[in-house]
Amino acid sequence: MAAVVCARFLLQRSTHGFLFSSRAAAALSSPFLSRSHRLGPGDDEMYQRTSVSVMQKEPGGGVMIHSYSSRGFNIDGNKVFGPCAVLPPAILQWNVGSHEDITEESVSLFHMLEPRIEILVLGTGARVERIKPSVLALLKRKGIAVEVQDTPNACATFNFLTSERRVAAAGLIPPPISTALEAVQE
Repeated sequence: MAAVVCARFLLQRSTHGFLFSSRAAAALSSPFLSRSHRLGPGDDEMYQRTSVSVMQKEPGGGVMIHSYSSRGFNIDGNKVFGPCAVLPPAILQWNVGSHEDITEESVSLFHMLEPRIEILVLGTGARVERIKPSVLALLKRKGIAVEVQDTPNACATFNFLTSERRVAAAGLIPPPISTALEAVQE
């Protein structure tokens, strides 16, 4: 009732030179604007019951790299020492010492797998290093995309790809001990 009286008053008077139109009367007399009206579940979709889903790692959601050091990697609770090949079904020691040891023979295990790998992420240590063009050409012929990164970024990229359920593999070389860490430890 008070809203209707207020609307009529505002329609008749101007406030600082502004006149309210007749459309304002309908809006101002709305029951939604009065203090005594409370929205209920039937008034709007926003006020319907909400359900919450708890995000958890699904079983079989893929391998995740949890940490790395100059000695190796922590992959789903498994400590792997030295360079490793992370494949969809397994984690293997990878017989390479540096990026220069990545050859057609050392990547052969990545293109022999079934199901076929979509993308191979290579972590080359502390820096991004160039891989031999013949190795990249071989993987391209086999239909495998290659991403060459430093090892910290390669670990993150691999985790992202597996979380999106992509068929990905990683060849990772642990980064050497940084000089900053050595100075702090002394």
